[in-house]
Amino acid sequence: MRTSSNPAFRNLPGGQGGYATFGRQGGMMGGATAYADAHASQVEYGRAGTGERPLTIDDVVTKTAISAGVAIVAGALTALAGPALAWIALPAFIVGFVISLIVIFKQSSNPALVLTYSAAMGVALGGIAGVLNGYFPGIAFQALIGTAGVFVGMLVVYKTGAVRVTPRFTKWLMGAMIGVVVLMVANLIGNLFGADLGLRSGGPLAIIFSLVVIGVAAFSLLLDFDMADKAIRAGAPAKFAWYIAFGLMTTLVWLYIEILRLLSYLRQD
Repeated sequence: MRTSSNPAFRNLPGGQGGYATFGRQGGMMGGATAYADAHASQVEYGRAGTGERPLTIDDVVTKTAISAGVAIVAGALTALAGPALAWIALPAFIVGFVISLIVIFKQSSNPALVLTYSAAMGVALGGIAGVLNGYFPGIAFQALIGTAGVFVGMLVVYKTGAVRVTPRFTKWLMGAMIGVVVLMVANLIGNLFGADLGLRSGGPLAIIFSLVVIGVAAFSLLLDFDMADKAIRAGAPAKFAWYIAFGLMTTLVWLYIEILRLLSYLRQD
């Protein structure tokens, strides 16, 4: 089974068969099956047991839409409050980060945790976007539209098979992601010692780097879709949709931040 770049999806089950999926082969697939024997330890995300409904594409879409909706509403309210609530961005990020660690390490499908994460990250992004919106009117909404556009575009790419998620593709993307992280850390350390690498300065190099990061985040969505597809085919219980929604939200948050950053570069005088 291929490994997703998203830590929330790295332990999803594999398997054949399935139910309604993201898949490109044969459209909607019926006859949900149990989890693969390799995952027979039956932790919280074991096979759909007696009386449990197996996961479907509708479950994933609905739970992801709810999570994204919570984040958008929380972000919009925070952004509309203006600079007065900008200070809340950092505490909200910390709360969101802590919750994300809990969800990932416990593999929790608790909707309260997932929605709290979405709300916290929405507030954090809203605080940042609200400040930037004061300098660049409309930038928050533009970044939102851009993020939605990338999400829909990559979903179309996945469903049509224009880019196939193969082991080679996964290795390439993981290498690109590691490279991006290394450069970010190097730039941060350089700034601490007065050596600016120019990756976040707003100049031409920063614009190019931001485009690369957006590309890596966008292609990461393909791995997320593929791993969600495998969970559906493996017959995971319906409640697992919340965990998948959380995984998708982590990628979307990253994507929104980087698109917001790029737009701020492009609109500088």
